[in-house]
Amino acid sequence: MTVLIQNMLHEIEQLPDYEVFGRVTGVSGMLVEVGGAHGALSVGDRCALIARTGRRVPCEVVGFRAGCALLMAFTALEGIGLGCRAEVTESQPAIYPHPAWLGRVIDAFGEPVDGKGPLPKGDVPYAVRATPPSAHLRGRVKGKVDLGVRALNTFLTCCRGQRMGIFSGSGVGKSSLLAMMARHTRLDATVVGLIGERGREAREFLEDDLGPDGLARSVVVCATSDESPLMRRQAAHTAMAVAEFFRDTGRDILVLMDSITRFAMAQREISLSAGEPPASKGYTPSVFAELPKLLERAGPGAGGVGSITGLFTVLVEGDDMNEPISDAVRGILDGHVVLDRAIAERGRYPAINVLRSVSRTMPACNSVEENALVGRARRLMATYEDMAELIRLGAYRTGSNPEVDEAVHYSAPLEQFLAQAKTEATDLAAGYAALEQILSH
Repeated sequence: MTVLIQNMLHEIEQLPDYEVFGRVTGVSGMLVEVGGAHGALSVGDRCALIARTGRRVPCEVVGFRAGCALLMAFTALEGIGLGCRAEVTESQPAIYPHPAWLGRVIDAFGEPVDGKGPLPKGDVPYAVRATPPSAHLRGRVKGKVDLGVRALNTFLTCCRGQRMGIFSGSGVGKSSLLAMMARHTRLDATVVGLIGERGREAREFLEDDLGPDGLARSVVVCATSDESPLMRRQAAHTAMAVAEFFRDTGRDILVLMDSITRFAMAQREISLSAGEPPASKGYTPSVFAELPKLLERAGPGAGGVGSITGLFTVLVEGDDMNEPISDAVRGILDGHVVLDRAIAERGRYPAINVLRSVSRTMPACNSVEENALVGRARRLMATYEDMAELIRLGAYRTGSNPEVDEAVHYSAPLEQFLAQAKTEATDLAAGYAALEQILSH
């Protein structure tokens, strides 16, 4: 009851002194034209359409045309027709995060969707679409993060405040790798953004992959694939706003977002509906402008207080690692993990292609001994990769090249080292110790 009263007080405080409204003058596809209130609106503002049945349909202003405001709805447009009332609501969408949100599942508006009752609201509003901290005020990326995955901990070490992308085609294991990191990573709290996720997989991720212990220290923001593009886009920004709240309390936060590609697709739908011309493969220029605004919100906090370590999946179209979204995201992030379909097809999971992946914080975060160990292992894998076809065909004779002989000798142990079950966890020290043991024999 106390939570309900507090939430009501917050809502009362947000009520405006006067009301501005317009009328629906046209509906075309996902766009609604509203006249009479354009002087009080700007791009990004919110309106509520009153349907014939009395249902309120939240909308966002996405543009203007011929003296009318162009709106897109967060929910279905059933019941909306000419002359329906359009009420102007808050101009700066915000949420009120609270430490008690840990263990809960919320939607793009910060409302609970897990059936566990109302959420308490904090005292400080956090803008959903906040500006990233100034680069000159931020701390440096430092301190290793134990992701619990051997291949990542040793060959692609991640640091606090780093942003990494996980790139692969469909069905290669992005979600499974994300689940491993959600379960095994040791940071103060986790924020999971399920953007455009299948409804079936969302429930499975919560119960099977994250589990009760993982959920207890996580906040999950979910917008399934059947929801509107505005909901899918806002869910990504809401996840970052929640992470910023916990970061500002001095905590080190892990953000797992699946996927950035679906965020970009949602922005593409919005832009094309508003009349923006397509540029590269149907993606509009605003898509490439929105990506850094979202991704740059992760990183070290201002003044070195708290951090947001971001791990973002990218669904690569047609296994083309140079398609527009992959190329743009790779240029923004601090490293990329490439999952290879050929590796997955031969049954090694996680299917990380170490040679095509990179962490930009390495080798600075490692000791000289660790860098030498990883460098030697990489050279062995690269040598074997170059000669793989000849070895499989039987065209290579043992003794022809000592370097190739050494690579063949270590190939099977290194392949076994990179394989890991979803429920298995390996910390940083154990990973380097196991790699050293392999290369010493």
